[in-house]
Amino acid sequence: MNIFRILGDISHLLAIIILLMKILKSKSCAGISGKSQILFALVFTTRYLDLFTNFISVYNTVMKVIFLICAYVTVYMIYVKFRKTFDSENDSFRLEFLLVPVTGLSFLENHSFTPLEILWTFSIYLESVAILPQLFMISKTGEAETITTHYLFFLGLYRALYIANWVWRYHTENFYDQIAVVSGVVQTIFYCDFFYLYVTK
Repeated sequence: MNIFRILGDISHLLAIIILLMKILKSKSCAGISGKSQILFALVFTTRYLDLFTNFISVYNTVMKVIFLICAYVTVYMIYVKFRKTFDSENDSFRLEFLLVPVTGLSFLENHSFTPLEILWTFSIYLESVAILPQLFMISKTGEAETITTHYLFFLGLYRALYIANWVWRYHTENFYDQIAVVSGVVQTIFYCDFFYLYVTK
């Protein structure tokens, strides 16, 4: 653990809380991509399958449980509780364009060819592109609510802080995970255009 990792986790959690509060307060899912939220739920599910087999720390376990619960609550609100407010027409990104190559890549490039490791690798690759349906939706409609942009800002900040975390770990622990780093950099690049618009507008 280091300050960048902790701040990254806080930023990630804050992004999710902002999104949930937006939905609950407005009783609306307008402007939110349900497809991106399904992908994030899939990311957390495949990444945290070791929840019952590999204990690292109380902090680690609690954060995993919180992210899983929040992801599924968000999907439930979009597709069940407030489904009448969900803009399915503009949330039209084809998920197979992401899932097929990500699945193939996770089988081809991983640390070890075991089910849990392949699923963990799948989650890392998928997280790097999971925000694309949301960004596609914003580009299609040409608008985004302030709350939605704050959510995206803190998600992007989480990724940037995790890059700092990897740099720190490389210099202090000589630790380097190529899959996580490359995927994280790719994901951060997707946020760059959004960051520019966020700061200027």
